[in-house]
Amino acid sequence: MLKRSEVRRAQARAAEMLGKLGIALTPEERGKIEVAEFGLSDLEHTGLELVVYVNTDRYCAKELVLFPRQTCPEHKHPPVSAGAGQGMDPGKMETFRCRSGTVWLYVEGAPAAQPHARVPTGSEPHYTVFHEIELHAGDQYTIPPGTLHWFQAGDEGAVVSEFSSTSRDEFDLFTDPRIERMPKVVED
Repeated sequence: MLKRSEVRRAQARAAEMLGKLGIALTPEERGKIEVAEFGLSDLEHTGLELVVYVNTDRYCAKELVLFPRQTCPEHKHPPVSAGAGQGMDPGKMETFRCRSGTVWLYVEGAPAAQPHARVPTGSEPHYTVFHEIELHAGDQYTIPPGTLHWFQAGDEGAVVSEFSSTSRDEFDLFTDPRIERMPKVVED
């Protein structure tokens, strides 16, 4: 659970990181930066800041901001109902394009001998995939639907542009049962 003042600080910090890259946000977008702390009350280690530009029934575009060594926990985007008479959507397919910093992305596959990321203390049992993809500015990687994955920024933080099919974050399946995807904010 986050306090409103913590959300404002994280929003300002994320907006500053985006601004340094020349990514301009409107005042409305700055105020709508989502601060996801996943219900663990440890935003510096487990969390993510998001700017959603568009999310329709066909596609989605976002900026993901990660503070230094901040981790988005292990999860997957499962198949979901596409709506009345539409059948099943296979789940979100997403492409990450690193804009700044270093991001270590972990997906299913042969594990790295010495992973660069550090699993947040106390969450070790909830991280199960360690096939490492290292992304630097200009690098990109596409994650297929239903693939377990997690990611962490390097010591300088990172900004990642995400391009995907429709985002239905409320249906994401996290390996850690303590995770609450939708943020809860309380007044100070």
